[in-house]
Amino acid sequence: MYLFPHTIASWHDWGKVYQSIPAFTPLAAHILRKENLPAAPLEHLTPGTNAVFRAGDYVLKIYAPPESGFTDELQTEIFALRRAERLGVHAPRLIAEGRVHDKYDFDYMVMEFIEGIEFCEAVKTMTEEERFGFGRTLRAVTGKMNTPCEAFNGIDVIHDKNRQWRWGKFPEQFKKERLAYKNAHEFGEKVFVHADIGSDNMILSTDGELYIIDFADAVMAPIEYEHALVAIDVFEFDPALLHGFFGNYTASGLAELCFNGLLIHDFGGDTIEEHIGKPSEFQCLDDLRTRLKQKIDEKAKGAFA
Repeated sequence: MYLFPHTIASWHDWGKVYQSIPAFTPLAAHILRKENLPAAPLEHLTPGTNAVFRAGDYVLKIYAPPESGFTDELQTEIFALRRAERLGVHAPRLIAEGRVHDKYDFDYMVMEFIEGIEFCEAVKTMTEEERFGFGRTLRAVTGKMNTPCEAFNGIDVIHDKNRQWRWGKFPEQFKKERLAYKNAHEFGEKVFVHADIGSDNMILSTDGELYIIDFADAVMAPIEYEHALVAIDVFEFDPALLHGFFGNYTASGLAELCFNGLLIHDFGGDTIEEHIGKPSEFQCLDDLRTRLKQKIDEKAKGAFA
């Protein structure tokens, strides 16, 4: 009798069950016993790509097995959490990690649960001054993280062909220009980047600290890889947040930073579609530059020269 009896033969199979509390309760209970942690009912957390649940004072993350077709990110997350602790970056404390041999091999990680509110909710009631202050705080945090370090997962964000499929919906001329640009452009030194500092991956704890969670997408990349999604996806070009994080940027300078970061980011195409425009609207790279500048001007209302 398996703890997890469901069939996982594809990413589609995993997607059907990875948020199911009934499906993972026996496996989770086994992991808690194995790690001598108290039993607790599972609760839903913001979904990602792996099975993540709260269990009392802990967060239990169970990674998709190889049969799903998804790459295991456990070692990346362990490296990132331990590095964050060394650097003084607030992140969940790693309690335990290991593997359960069941119907499939499930890698897992147990972390402390951070009591607080996600940024996407907290920002709704922030004043302009508070948003500026948050931008400065986040820049201090990313400034610690976005520094050179040893290679930890071997991913090449610029040239890895397996990271290009999200751009398939864009016009052929745009895709051709993008490949030529990123292969010829000098992006500069690669540093550690979280790569998914989304609004739900930042927790403002009850004691007033900013916690960064979910390091599964961490990679070595040019710093624009991080900063572009902070400006677009997290801040949505809010001028107070931008000034706090970037200081006195010009609209054209910020647009170029976002331009470079988007073109090499794994989620760049998705971010453009969500925040800038439909893929069909971008026939060439200059279309993207123009739309970015327009978006910054619209949101900032003259805050940038």
